[in-house]
Amino acid sequence: MKKIKLLGLLGLLGILGPLAQAQNTDRGFEIAKNLEIFSSVYKQLNQNYVDDVDPGKTIKVAIDAMLASMDPYTNYFPESDIEDVKLQLMGEYGGVGALIMQRGDSIYISEPYKGLPADEAGLKAGDRIVAVNGESTRGKKTPDVSSAMRGQAGTQVTLTVEREGKEFERTLTRREIKLPNVPYSGFVGEKEDVGYIKLDEFTTDAAKNVREAFVRLKKENPNMRGIILDFRGNGGGLMNEAVDIVNIWVPRGTLVVETKGKVAAKNLKSYTRFQPEDTEIPLAVIIDGSSASASEIVSGSLQDLDRAVIIGQRSYGKGLVQNILPMPYNSQMKVTVSKYYIPSGRCIQAIDYSHRDENGRAIKVPDSLKTAFKTKAGRTVYDGFGIEPDIEVEPEYMSNLGMVLAQKFFVFDYATLYYRSHKEIAPAKEFEISGEMYADFGRFLKEKNLNYNTVTERYIKDLREVAKQEKYDEAIEQQLKEMEARLATEKDGDLQKHREEVCEMLKAEILNRYYYDAGRLAGALKTDKVILRAIDELKK
Repeated sequence: MKKIKLLGLLGLLGILGPLAQAQNTDRGFEIAKNLEIFSSVYKQLNQNYVDDVDPGKTIKVAIDAMLASMDPYTNYFPESDIEDVKLQLMGEYGGVGALIMQRGDSIYISEPYKGLPADEAGLKAGDRIVAVNGESTRGKKTPDVSSAMRGQAGTQVTLTVEREGKEFERTLTRREIKLPNVPYSGFVGEKEDVGYIKLDEFTTDAAKNVREAFVRLKKENPNMRGIILDFRGNGGGLMNEAVDIVNIWVPRGTLVVETKGKVAAKNLKSYTRFQPEDTEIPLAVIIDGSSASASEIVSGSLQDLDRAVIIGQRSYGKGLVQNILPMPYNSQMKVTVSKYYIPSGRCIQAIDYSHRDENGRAIKVPDSLKTAFKTKAGRTVYDGFGIEPDIEVEPEYMSNLGMVLAQKFFVFDYATLYYRSHKEIAPAKEFEISGEMYADFGRFLKEKNLNYNTVTERYIKDLREVAKQEKYDEAIEQQLKEMEARLATEKDGDLQKHREEVCEMLKAEILNRYYYDAGRLAGALKTDKVILRAIDELKK
């Protein structure tokens, strides 16, 4: 009997072996065939198309279209875009250290980074960049001007800048700009007894900087009652930094994340490697819909290990891992090589890019395919849609008035004028918008074109059009006019109705002028509803 089974198995292997080899041969033939077709298409295009064909541009378009059929994270970078790759991965680039923005046909500095070339040269938010190295910026887009300002560290760039109607030049020496991944850390709460650490990106040294911030806070207040980690808006970054951040608060040898993909050699389990700083202090992690990738590794693993309470809104749901692969001629390609799984065994990827609807759009994992998993303490968690917070706090949405004030740069311009006429203000945590300041902002707006439509006004307009089509317009026109008149009266009071929101916008922009990004963050802490909720939970 055993001999018959063995012969049967050998016979089956004899059939499957050639079949597998044939499948590999067929696949190899298909690849070779289609590459030959592509080469022929380009050759004929180059020889016969009515205009000259730019080979770099044309092939880049073809590559981008091919990669777009995979997922949004698999990208090709020519040599000219390598600075952008460095910025994504390491938070570094060669430049002058300033954010810029477009307003109409002009480019303005929106924020110089503290202590970097633009700041040291005296450039301020609100300055208009007239030219870069003598070339006018008029009509150019932000990426074009940004690219011209960037370059190899040690090289120089000359900016022609206009401020209050006067032009001047500044020649700046570019540096290797490294953006701070921990822009702010400090204490929150009425008694200043809860630590707070804001992490913007999981770039190089993120774990080192978070650990140093925690150690400093603990040293300043040994009786600290808890720590808040703020990952809102954090799109992720390096996986090893995420693992090492978890390690700050969990024992060495703890599984944090596992990657699984097609290439077995790229599959790995990542464990904590060091002695933790504190395994007892209560932790709260704040996330939102923009918290992705490494942010979800940290928040999800701390949730699975029952080491932290997760507060905020459901995270983005990016459970895909990318590797940077070298390509010819100093180009690079970022390729999705695996998915990651956190300690409970769940994958948090929310979108299935291997299946698409009739319009070619990737689909979200349906509820029917979501699987339940258990945390270390036995709580039920699910895969397939990011990290769901333990305590959900509804997001606050900007009012129509707030959006108009931001989009038309009214808050930005008022902050610019205020900064130019006030040498100093109160410390960031103490600064508030006074009644006189708010009244002054109201006077400032009266000189501007503050026209905007509310959602209600848009509905009235739609109702009028539908009524006209159905021939009810004459019957209800008088009521519609009365509604519009009443609404106009109500809109006149919007500045008072939304005073709290507008004051926060003004405070953030003004603090940014005096104390940079750290000041803006510090000033928002005592009124941030999600942080206040986190403080309450840590006290329980």
